[in-house]
Amino acid sequence: MPRVEEILSTIESLSSEEFAKLREWFYERDWERWDREIEQDSRCGKLDFLKKEALTEKADGKLKEL
Repeated sequence: MPRVEEILSTIESLSSEEFAKLREWFYERDWERWDREIEQDSRCGKLDFLKKEALTEKADGKLKEL
């Protein structure tokens, strides 16, 4: 498996088009990982405090309609 230094060197040698394609690939992977993390946190109850806070705000009449 290539070392990080080798990967970085290869990235530096990419054309503008190739670099843009790689950047887009990284963005997509990053969002996919973020989505999986949020889904897992939600399933585990780590985000329940947000739901409780929103319901409290709604009950107190502090929410605005979008």
